[in-house]
Amino acid sequence: MVGTKPKDMVPSAAVKFFGAGTAACIADLVTFPLDTAKVRLQIQGEAVKAEGASTVKYRGVFGTITTMVRTEGPRSLYNGLVAGLQRQMSFASVRIGLYDSMKQFYTRGTESAGIVTRLMAGCTTGAMAVAFAQPTDVVKVRFQAQVRLADGGRRYNGTLDAYRTIARDEGLRGLWKGCMPNITRNAIVNCAELVTYDMIKELILKYDLMTDNLPCHFTAAFGAGFCTTVVASPVDVVKTRFMNSGAGQYSSAINCAFTMLTNEGHSAFYKGFMPSFLRLGSWNIVMFVTYEQIKRGMTRAQQYWESPF
Repeated sequence: MVGTKPKDMVPSAAVKFFGAGTAACIADLVTFPLDTAKVRLQIQGEAVKAEGASTVKYRGVFGTITTMVRTEGPRSLYNGLVAGLQRQMSFASVRIGLYDSMKQFYTRGTESAGIVTRLMAGCTTGAMAVAFAQPTDVVKVRFQAQVRLADGGRRYNGTLDAYRTIARDEGLRGLWKGCMPNITRNAIVNCAELVTYDMIKELILKYDLMTDNLPCHFTAAFGAGFCTTVVASPVDVVKTRFMNSGAGQYSSAINCAFTMLTNEGHSAFYKGFMPSFLRLGSWNIVMFVTYEQIKRGMTRAQQYWESPF
């Protein structure tokens, strides 16, 4: 990321890797109920279609949260949190923590990086992250989507049970279900999120609108969150529907998208847009502000450790 002063010690790749994963976990803890509400709203159309019901169970972000708390209890808002934290520690560490290293790789170590280079770096780390973290993402979505049954039972009894059940019933390929739409989504998200944050922050510092501190990080993160939501929502909805689907429900991600378009129209691709924006906007703010502070704190600690006097 931009904004390091020449006199400052540049954060190492290890600091960025660990800092990104930790910051993403903190952001997930804060915003997870919004993410769960988003998933419920995104799959609502197919649930109504399958059950032949005409009533809509969830209405709006806070209506969804209220309904879930009333019918399933407050803990339902954090269904899949363990898998979510596993996902962020492996996923964000790669896609965010290695972004600067990949940018330097494409520019052959030079400091100047154009928009194309940044987009290439974002796409690369986004795709790499999916290869590591896809099973955790599948389990997270399944947990967030599951509703308590009439007899009090659940689809999965725990995180490890979910991994075992999916692998047993759907094979190892089931754990990588939706990998291609997820690679597409994360290439888009990474480009929109990291490149937008990078460029907004660079412009703010270039024209001396703010100093390289919390207000600057907040502004850049908010802008990145909005741009990411607008660009990534259609792919995100398809990804969520496809990963949550049962065996044989959709033949592919493209078939899932076509079925959505046929049955529910264009607006289906922006289902859950408001919780997506609330979640991505707040997630970006918490993550980037925390990430910048962790990088700064760990770099100073490393600098002090190497030169205590």
